[in-house]
Amino acid sequence: MKKLLRQLISRGYMQDFCGESLGTFILVFFGCGSVAVSVLFSAYQGLFQVAAIWGIGVTLAIYASRGLSCAHLNPAVSIAFVCAKRMLIRKLPVYLIAQFTGAFLAGLLLYLIFSGSITQFESAHNIMRGSSESVRTAMMFGEYFPNPTIDQAVISVTGLTAFIAEGLGAFLLIFFIFFLTEGCNVGRPDSKISPVFIGAAVAGIISIIAPLTQAGLNPARDFGPRLVAYLAGWGEIAIPGPKGGFFVVYILAPVLGGILAAFIFTKIIQPLMESKAVCGKDCCEKN
Repeated sequence: MKKLLRQLISRGYMQDFCGESLGTFILVFFGCGSVAVSVLFSAYQGLFQVAAIWGIGVTLAIYASRGLSCAHLNPAVSIAFVCAKRMLIRKLPVYLIAQFTGAFLAGLLLYLIFSGSITQFESAHNIMRGSSESVRTAMMFGEYFPNPTIDQAVISVTGLTAFIAEGLGAFLLIFFIFFLTEGCNVGRPDSKISPVFIGAAVAGIISIIAPLTQAGLNPARDFGPRLVAYLAGWGEIAIPGPKGGFFVVYILAPVLGGILAAFIFTKIIQPLMESKAVCGKDCCEKN
């Protein structure tokens, strides 16, 4: 760890690392926290309330971290930005490590503060941690398809459907991020309020995708807390999950969706915008 810190400082990446780990921590703490209180205490009456908390968490995370880093807070976003040549590839490992670190620490903190309540919930509902039924509590950390809170008699989600849903969700999110940060987009909001619109985009996408897959959209958000669950006794229910395939659905699909969004935006949409507007340079371009 000391060696890693020295390398980060010597290469001038410490701000990026702190920004991405802090922002991702905030995002996951609010988001997974909302899922936890919904599962344990039935604190919310509907999906949109949980989605709204996710959106608020994303907004606050961006405001808290963008003075230090570019506030990607999502490996799929970082990889998409590299593909779009908005970030140098040499920064990518720092961003990814920071994002997964922040997500893991947020998941760990949530487990520590809710561990007693989780144990009580398991006891009250005769759930043995690590059994197939424990997906009802494991879902506070990682995601599952179909969504365990939905009546399984009225929903059918195959691995392919889940892959498409997660890829589409990440595609839409990253497409909106490009629109909201592109200097050539004269219709974009002021940069001071763009995080609010990004948070709103997250809430909207979750409201549609979550009934199918819980709407991960973010490999760090999924894997960091999922690893906490694995270490805390959920075992194979956490990794690889009761149906397996968590890597393909919740890590690979968002990354591919982000890459597709970067390709379509930079090859089709951006050139059209450039022909219609005088472009301003995005603050994170090639930093």
